[in-house]
Amino acid sequence: MEYIILFGTLLVLLAIGVPVAFCLLSATLATVLYLALPPIVVFQQMGSDITSVALLAIPLFIFTGELMMKGGLSDRMIALASSMVGHVRGGLGQVTVTGSTLFGGVSGSAIADVSAIGGTMIPQMQKRGYDSDYAVNVTISAALVALLVPPSHNMILYSASAGGGVSISDLFAAGMIPALTLAVGLMITAYIVARRRGYAAEAFPGFPAVASRLVAAIPGLLLVVIIFGGIRAGIFTAVESAAVAVIYALIVTGVVYRHLKWSAFKDACMGAARTSGMVLFIIGCAGAFGWLMAYLQIPAAMVDLLRAITDNPILVLLLINIVLLLLGTFMDMAPLIIICTPIFLPVAKAFGVDPVQFGVILLLNCGMGLITPPVGSVLFVGSAIAKIPMTASLRTIWPFWLTCLAVLMLVTFVPAMSLWLPSVFK
Repeated sequence: MEYIILFGTLLVLLAIGVPVAFCLLSATLATVLYLALPPIVVFQQMGSDITSVALLAIPLFIFTGELMMKGGLSDRMIALASSMVGHVRGGLGQVTVTGSTLFGGVSGSAIADVSAIGGTMIPQMQKRGYDSDYAVNVTISAALVALLVPPSHNMILYSASAGGGVSISDLFAAGMIPALTLAVGLMITAYIVARRRGYAAEAFPGFPAVASRLVAAIPGLLLVVIIFGGIRAGIFTAVESAAVAVIYALIVTGVVYRHLKWSAFKDACMGAARTSGMVLFIIGCAGAFGWLMAYLQIPAAMVDLLRAITDNPILVLLLINIVLLLLGTFMDMAPLIIICTPIFLPVAKAFGVDPVQFGVILLLNCGMGLITPPVGSVLFVGSAIAKIPMTASLRTIWPFWLTCLAVLMLVTFVPAMSLWLPSVFK
């Protein structure tokens, strides 16, 4: 009966449009009251989850992304990408994917990526004769690359949800090859769609222009090297690297680029505070929900259920992917990571999947949920920038969605895609 109360309350509240954090909290409280447990334990669990030292890196990385976005880095990334790939068929689509990949290594957030790159590139594509649905689809799918590269705060969240036993530096390394594979796949898809629609290419500005724009973008690009290299070399922890990233972002945007004005700095502080508050509240509510699932031994029950269905690891991984893709359509990324990690990680480990590999699988699944209705926050932001209804882009998003699905299958069934690079750096 407690299972019915827990998941029934959650599903009903989600169906009527209650914000996901309050859905999780209400479902947890309702079940705790049914079990005659003291309700105070729910709020104690919320507090213990959001006061974890490891989670301090999340608001710091969010602040870093805000500073870089307000400090003009996205414009330099777009300029560099334009000089490199703008001359390919459907050049602005190629620029969007490349720019999103470069900026993703700074923001670590798909929402920040689509806001910064899409805010510039979607109107540009519309002005140059590109269809609005194409502009949205290529932008929102490219934004998923940011979830797989440093400083992805969702990887930090996964590590914390796994009990802190999964190395953040290994996760950062594990996401790089899938991220590049996804970027290349999306560029090929964007080229094919652009060729079918007859989009033009931009003029090649020449190698001197490429070199000058690369020099202008190098200070921002070095942020990835500092974060990943510092953690991997053992110079500082993930939290310390986030603090260093904030200081470095202030120096680059305020001193080197001289683009960060006082008003932009205040906007960055306010944006980071709002986003961090929202994310940490969701983490607290999802953490209490996850604690209750552990109390009810739901992860162990899930392992037994899947073992009763099949002992074939391939089928088990397919089932996990299907469930995660379905959950991602109506639940945001942070709560999905916190809830699903304690449920599915033990299952994956029981069938021989490395926790680092499963982290990349989980993030890709959650990312695809961000571009799938009805929640689809990245899809919503991209459509809002283009000023078109979500249904307009959904009719033609399938080539990009299938590309993301193909990369997900590669990561799922080819462990070396995510595990080779971490083994090299050991």
